[in-house]
Amino acid sequence: MVASSHRINMDPLVGAIDQGTSSTRFLVFNSRTAALLSHHQVEIKQLFPKEGWVEEDPKEILQSVYECIERACEKLTSVNIDVSNIKAVGVTNQRETTVVWDKLTGEPLYNAIVWLDLRTQSTVEHLIENTSGRDKNHLRHKTGLPLSTYFSAVKLRWLLDNVEAVQQAVASRRAMFGTIDSWLIWCLTGGKSDGIHCTDVTNASRTMLFNIHTMAWDAELCKYFGVPMHILPKVRSSSEIYGLLKAGVLSGIPISGCLGDQSAALVGQMCFQDGSVKNTYGTGCFLLRNTGTKPVMSNNGLLTTVAYKMGRDKPAYYALEGSVAIAGAVVRWLQDNLGIISSSDELESLARSVGTSYGCYFVPAFSGLYAPYWEPSARGIICGLTQFTNKRHLSFAALEAVCFQTREILDAMNQDSGIPLTQLQVDGGMTNNRLLMQLQADILCIPVVKPSMPETTALGAAMAAGAAEGVRVWSLEPEDLSAVMSEKFDPQIKLEESEFRYARWKKAVKRSMNWETTQTESRTSIFSSIPLGFYIIGSMLMLVGAKYLAGRL
Repeated sequence: MVASSHRINMDPLVGAIDQGTSSTRFLVFNSRTAALLSHHQVEIKQLFPKEGWVEEDPKEILQSVYECIERACEKLTSVNIDVSNIKAVGVTNQRETTVVWDKLTGEPLYNAIVWLDLRTQSTVEHLIENTSGRDKNHLRHKTGLPLSTYFSAVKLRWLLDNVEAVQQAVASRRAMFGTIDSWLIWCLTGGKSDGIHCTDVTNASRTMLFNIHTMAWDAELCKYFGVPMHILPKVRSSSEIYGLLKAGVLSGIPISGCLGDQSAALVGQMCFQDGSVKNTYGTGCFLLRNTGTKPVMSNNGLLTTVAYKMGRDKPAYYALEGSVAIAGAVVRWLQDNLGIISSSDELESLARSVGTSYGCYFVPAFSGLYAPYWEPSARGIICGLTQFTNKRHLSFAALEAVCFQTREILDAMNQDSGIPLTQLQVDGGMTNNRLLMQLQADILCIPVVKPSMPETTALGAAMAAGAAEGVRVWSLEPEDLSAVMSEKFDPQIKLEESEFRYARWKKAVKRSMNWETTQTESRTSIFSSIPLGFYIIGSMLMLVGAKYLAGRL
């Protein structure tokens, strides 16, 4: 081990906890140059207890955060950088995923219900059935969101209805609710020993309990979903000191930034201007457009969400968002469920080896369809198969599916804004797939621009933390923001070919809809259908008559 007296004297550093759906990471950035200096990643196990259910263990998530912090700091030390240079930590997280825990014991009362989970489909359908005109958008004027299994309120309602431990904790006022950011900040700042129970405006805006105009929990929304307001976290800005880390190598360092993952990517991509757009390719795919300090309501199936609020006294900025449930998750499905690939690199290799889907189209609607359809009844389909189709074509179709879904939400965004996008800024783990990036440019018919440093989600959380009052080691002034090197992918196919493939995709999407319903299908006799009964009885009589006549001849 190198003696501390010989350690490099660095610019101030800022750490970022990036807790995603499939993994947790801790990354350390130089606050002056935005250079990534160290990181560590731990995979998170997803649980599928029933069809359509997706859960994760909150304690495993917390432990993964501690492990990532320790390992990333060890890597810094190994290259002679003193961890005391880390001046703040930011948090970015998978949004909507719902946790309820006991504030006296510090124990989760159930697994975290992940944003992809579909168990609340019947609840959502019931709520829509009981609105005037069966309108799934009847809360949009307050929340910016449609009624959907995607958001936290219906997940929390399920926990309140079905988990006795949650019911008892709520009754005795021991229950705390939060998205993953709330759970982590509470635990990291002391947990049952005076941990800070808070969330930021971006995460709160994904619950359906938060009024995006008043920027506060809404009593009417809480009453509508039957949620007691005393279990909710305090809503804070995205950039302020929430509390201090109470354990581990960074004990005493402030947690001073918090952003839902897609908002963090918007910040990390420097999309601070009205009209700037980014698309993140992770477990899902999320296209956000900064709309400034006034919320814009979509007429084309997009969400209105809070983009960020960079300080207690700063204005909130809003975004239009197109959300796709399954992007990178399709790679995991091909690997874990079908076993036709062993890694994401192999997927790219297989797809590149044929360069076409050969008419095969894959709609990965495993959790229904999100934007712009919001159709929970849809299910995944693969169509256009022939005897010639093999795993290479299916691999190509899987990558195309990600690109087609992005095309759908980009078309919706162009219609809402009235100003067609001329290029697309991208980030996220899937952008390492160069074939995917080229396909995306071909299908959108516009250039795709990828930053050389793809960790923009974690970077956004670090920027928010470093810029917070009381920290002030990261300037967000335009003249101080670091220039970002990027790579550009230009379209390489003719517009006619792109439009033909897109039209075939839209045809496949229609086939995927209305596949699943929560209503129990009738199991009665075929004779319960009167026309069918008459037909069958008539056919039997004709057969008997024919045999009778044949015997007489």
